[in-house]
Amino acid sequence: MKVTISVGGRFHAFYLAQQLLKRGYLKQLITSYPKFEVTKYGIPENKVSAVIIKEAMARLWSFLPSSLTKFYDPQYAISEIFDQEAKKRLIDSDILVAWSGFALHTLRRAKDMGIKTILERGSSHILYQTEILKEEYEKSGLRPRFAHPKIVEKELKEYEEADYISIPSTFTKKTFLNHEIPESKLIHVPYGVDLDSFRQIPKEDKVFRVIHCGGMTLRKGVHYLLQAFHELNLLDSELWLIGSMGEEMQPFFRRFGNSKVIHKGPYPQNELYKYYSQGSVFVIMSIEEGLAVVQTQAMACGLPVICTTNTGGEDIIRDGLDGFIIAIRGIKSLKEKLSYLYENRDTCKAMGQSAKERVSRGFTWDDYGDRMVKAYSKCIEHPNMVMR
Repeated sequence: MKVTISVGGRFHAFYLAQQLLKRGYLKQLITSYPKFEVTKYGIPENKVSAVIIKEAMARLWSFLPSSLTKFYDPQYAISEIFDQEAKKRLIDSDILVAWSGFALHTLRRAKDMGIKTILERGSSHILYQTEILKEEYEKSGLRPRFAHPKIVEKELKEYEEADYISIPSTFTKKTFLNHEIPESKLIHVPYGVDLDSFRQIPKEDKVFRVIHCGGMTLRKGVHYLLQAFHELNLLDSELWLIGSMGEEMQPFFRRFGNSKVIHKGPYPQNELYKYYSQGSVFVIMSIEEGLAVVQTQAMACGLPVICTTNTGGEDIIRDGLDGFIIAIRGIKSLKEKLSYLYENRDTCKAMGQSAKERVSRGFTWDDYGDRMVKAYSKCIEHPNMVMR
């Protein structure tokens, strides 16, 4: 079995490539990252085809002032440039795994070459995603920011034309089933965690510390976390926010921020364990995503996790054992769970250790690789089987 991966960016594709490489199944990795970045993940240069124009355009655009970028959205144009280039670079393989939104032309080329096609979708069905984010921005009175209409149209065609769609969680799976994608077309495999990079070290103080890691946006539900923490006003507590802050979060920081709320900024992946390990509990209040890998990272560092039903966390987190799963926008529920862990520190620590054991026994990247290779083999040998 020879597998080609095509990804406009990095996402978890490099971990998938690692897993395929160690088993002798990686034929080619097409990515917008330069080769020197990819080789840091142990992928040899001769396996990498770099389409760096996509990354250059996207990063250049991100540095432009919002006064300019609000007049034009380059998402679709950048997607098309990468997709067309990836299509040209595709070589003969048994399977193509291509990331959604960057895949339509490459999928079609693969079909012409007789290659089995798998679309990798890391979030919910794009129609569900678009609708719930539109709803959230309307609730907050902010300018909507979600997928370009032509990206939506393109992804829907990708869903239709791919042989299979790979998704990471039960939550994501439900959104596809609800939009009439047959279960036999779905490959459902949760992501993993690197236990060498994410490990627990001793906590240095007794502060009850809530950790959040990820981009600070409405989609991540950080505004609900800010409000809940502000209203609780727990003694000897802190909220650490690790990641870049979106402009849309500024009004909420002005309203709910105080000396206990500490914006740590973004850090390299290999540094994150130091900050997770100083926490008491990890919270992610996302409105929508496929399966947030920060959850398994935090668990590996000994933290219980409070997440919403829309983070994909319920595939990994056992409610009441490794943390708590609550409804989206559930400020009241979040306050109750935080108060409980604050008042019951021994239980909090025990849940954190349970979470650590949970991910170390079934949710590493090696476990992910085993499941994915098994699913890919079934795609070739037994088409139309339900993939779990």
